[in-house]
Amino acid sequence: MTDRALLDLAVAAAVENVAAGGGPFGALVVRDGEVVATGVNRVTATLDPTAHAEVVAIRAACRALGTFKLDGCVLVSSCEPCPLCLAAALWARVDRVVYAADRHDAAEAGFDDRAFYDLFAKPREEWEVPVVQAEAGDRVAPFTAWASRPDRVEY
Repeated sequence: MTDRALLDLAVAAAVENVAAGGGPFGALVVRDGEVVATGVNRVTATLDPTAHAEVVAIRAACRALGTFKLDGCVLVSSCEPCPLCLAAALWARVDRVVYAADRHDAAEAGFDDRAFYDLFAKPREEWEVPVVQAEAGDRVAPFTAWASRPDRVEY
């Protein structure tokens, strides 16, 4: 399938989700031209602020393929992924991300992801929500424990 055809599917899923009372976002994970999984925005339905369409699709694709690595896959989204979704796509190791509407289109509809992009461009000292490192007993103990496990699964 072409990017255009896949984007049309993602947009249609988003429109259907709006009709069902959900948010205006849809996403697909595709491998070898075949749709592996779909996702729609489920934030309000599940009371989960991370249930964005892309994250829902990535989770479903990982379950369907029995892996947490989606190399060889493409994430197709009805809208430019927000920083959360983009990070999820990078962690999933997708080969490519393609989207239809952009962050400016989303902002006009009341979904202003631009604010997060702007925030990440600022030094943390200027953020409204403090994100700070604090003292802990042995802050690297979890990493030491991880490194000592010969059966660890790298990701």
